[in-house]
Amino acid sequence: MTTGTSKRGAVLAVLTALTLGSGVTAAVTLDSGPPPVTAAPEPSPTGPPVRSALLPAPAATSPVPTAAGLGTAVGAVLTDPALAGRLSVSIVDASTGEPLLERTARTPVIPASTAKIATAVAALTALPADQRLTTQVIAGAVPGEVVLVGGGDPTLAGAAAQPESPELARLPELAAQVRSAMGATVVTRVLVDESLYSGERIGPGWKPGYLTEGSVAAVGPLMVDGGRVRPGMSRRHGDPALAAGKDLATLVSPGAAVTVERGVAPLGAAQLGAVTSPPVPQLVERMLSRSDNNLAEALARQVAIARGQPASFAGAAVALGQVLAEVGVDGVSLADGSGLSRLNQIQPAALSRLLARAASGTEPRLAPVLSGLPVGGFDGTLADRYRVGKGAGPGAGAVRAKTGTLEGVIALAGLVQTADGRLLAFDLTADGVPPGALGGAEKALDRLAGSLAACGCR
Repeated sequence: MTTGTSKRGAVLAVLTALTLGSGVTAAVTLDSGPPPVTAAPEPSPTGPPVRSALLPAPAATSPVPTAAGLGTAVGAVLTDPALAGRLSVSIVDASTGEPLLERTARTPVIPASTAKIATAVAALTALPADQRLTTQVIAGAVPGEVVLVGGGDPTLAGAAAQPESPELARLPELAAQVRSAMGATVVTRVLVDESLYSGERIGPGWKPGYLTEGSVAAVGPLMVDGGRVRPGMSRRHGDPALAAGKDLATLVSPGAAVTVERGVAPLGAAQLGAVTSPPVPQLVERMLSRSDNNLAEALARQVAIARGQPASFAGAAVALGQVLAEVGVDGVSLADGSGLSRLNQIQPAALSRLLARAASGTEPRLAPVLSGLPVGGFDGTLADRYRVGKGAGPGAGAVRAKTGTLEGVIALAGLVQTADGRLLAFDLTADGVPPGALGGAEKALDRLAGSLAACGCR
């Protein structure tokens, strides 16, 4: 989670209050279809977000924006050369879920990292709120041998990681438990067990460069610090599980020669130690606020396990689709949980409806979708946006949204409060952006969302 449960909870309370009010306005549809694109990864921030912020209190009476008012407010941005002919828009009233403005909103696009919103909804729906991911060490088959068993927790923190809130599972604590359980026996061999997952380590539709540039680690159930060489760095280990085994070996037998290999825990062997992650709702918040690709893939695999599917990319894709269908969501087709894949296809209208559903307050289990969204100008992947020079710009503090960036794609999906206090859910996806033009398209999307915050749109 970004800055502690108290601030996130306070933001949620404000967002819940903002959904008061009712009214229905017919949508205006603007026709323009995006061309096909190729994709490349969105960089994931490695440091903690700056801080959280509360949205302003809603007005006593919050009128619903009209289609004409919205069209006037965003018309200039819609004709921005950085977006012309490539922008899909879905804006809905968060209180009612009624569409207010649509532009090719029912045409599937490559969502980039805004796909994490769908993964979040599926995880919060399919998994118990108190579920945690457990990393354990099991006694090996011979004296001096231990087995480090991955439980799918990519947030497992190493010795160099700084304390965070909520508290993460920590490898040094696990090592201390092992040393205590082993007594005088010296650990001479560490096996790493990744049997929880199956299938490929690189997702369908991913570019091999995703791993080398550090956007994601090879997907597996065992890694420390997200598979990073050091906390705060983007560079990842080529084999995160073996690196985790070596870290454990250093902690349990400092200065000794310890063999680290792959293996499987013996059936019925004694547990020597275990540490657990924060519960699923807090993992969802962290995944959204930091755009954590490995955590998104981990949550997708937990959904697969819960639905009896293989813990693989294919199994997770099936399970995510099953859960979203069960809750009545259509227009979403995922090949991975993170949004890195070029094969993902989502209708912008589907994401805006999901966000409105989470904001309605009728499904409390979806609350972390709201509290996990970065705040414009303040934290997460929006910390450096919605600012002008050293001051806050339009939308700062009023826009909460998930970003998405791939080669040729810029997306923004979230919630914004209008000047009249009405809460809107939106998905803005610029698909087919030419090389070198992503920065301009990103600024245009920020202006579009900021213009919604600045207007009453009546």
